[in-house]
Amino acid sequence: MSTQIIERMAVEIDGTGDALVMLHGLGGTSNVWSPQMPALAPRLRTIRPDLPGAGRSPAAAAVSIQSLVDAVVRLCGVLGIARAHFVGHSMGTIVCQHLAVQHPSLVQSLALIGPLPAPPDAGRQGLRDRAAKVRAEGMSEVAAALLQAATSADTRTNQPVAAAFVRELLMRQNPEGYAKLSEALAAAEAADLAQVRCRVLLVTGDEDQIAPPSSVRAMAGMMQDARVAVFNRCGHWTTIERANEVSAELREFYFGRR
Repeated sequence: MSTQIIERMAVEIDGTGDALVMLHGLGGTSNVWSPQMPALAPRLRTIRPDLPGAGRSPAAAAVSIQSLVDAVVRLCGVLGIARAHFVGHSMGTIVCQHLAVQHPSLVQSLALIGPLPAPPDAGRQGLRDRAAKVRAEGMSEVAAALLQAATSADTRTNQPVAAAFVRELLMRQNPEGYAKLSEALAAAEAADLAQVRCRVLLVTGDEDQIAPPSSVRAMAGMMQDARVAVFNRCGHWTTIERANEVSAELREFYFGRR
C-alpha cells in the first residue's frame, strides 16, 4: 500500500488489477474501507482518497458535490484510469451517481453502500445547523449524537470496537472541512438515475435511518440493472457495522463468489 498526495488529496493505493475507486461519506475517510481491503486488494487496484475537507485532505475554498465529482475525475486522470469500478458510502454514493451520469465511459459499475439520491428537504437545514455547530464548538457533541443516531443498537451493545471506530472517525475530522462538506451535502441535488447504464449493487441496513430500505429499493427501481441487499441489525455505518457481510456482497458483485 502507498499513500500519495494527488490533487491535494491524500490517496491510499493498494493491489493490482482493474481499478476500484472507493469514496467515503460525510465524517468518513479512506479508512471506512479498511475492513474490505483483505477481500478486494488481492484482485483489484483500490484507490481510496480522503475527499477534499475530510481526513488528511484540506478543504478547497468552495466545496460542492460537483467539485467532489470533478476532483475524482482529475484523480483518475492523474492515475491514468480510463475506466473503473466505483464504490461509495453515504455522501460518496451521491458523488458516484453523478459520476455515472456525467462520465458514463469512466464508470464500469457502481456499488452504493448506505445510498441516498440527495438529502430529504427536512434534513437539509439540519446539516447546515450541524456545520454551524462544529465551527463553533468542534466535533465532540456531533460525534456523540451521530454515534447514537447512525449506528444500530446491536452495534453499540455488541460491537464496541466498531462503535469506537465510528466515533474516532468523526472526532478526528477537521471542523471546518467537516462543515464545508456538510453544507455541500445540504445543497446536493439528485442525479437522474434513469441515465445510469452500468450494473449497480445497493446495500443498506434495516436500521439505517439515512438510507432506509424502502428508499434504497425505490432507487434501484429507477435504474436498469440494480440489485439490493439489506443487512439485519445494521445502521448507516455499513462497512464497519457489518464488515464481513459487505465484503461478501462486494466479492460476489466483482468476482461472482462470496
